[in-house]
Amino acid sequence: MKKKITIFLVLTLITGLVGFSGMNFDGVAAIRVMFLIFADLLLVSVLASLFFSSDQQQVRLERVRK
Repeated sequence: MKKKITIFLVLTLITGLVGFSGMNFDGVAAIRVMFLIFADLLLVSVLASLFFSSDQQQVRLERVRK
């Protein structure tokens, strides 16, 4: 989960710097849309890591005696 968070963080930072730095070229609108998409994915992955722990605890099954 942390790997996804770091990937989305890096992509969000790069697209944010390029899209909102004041440069004018044809693809700046697409980069701004990509920034919003990556920021949303970053937020979702951070919230998912908070609510769903990655520790997989083993459940031990035992028979119930009657």
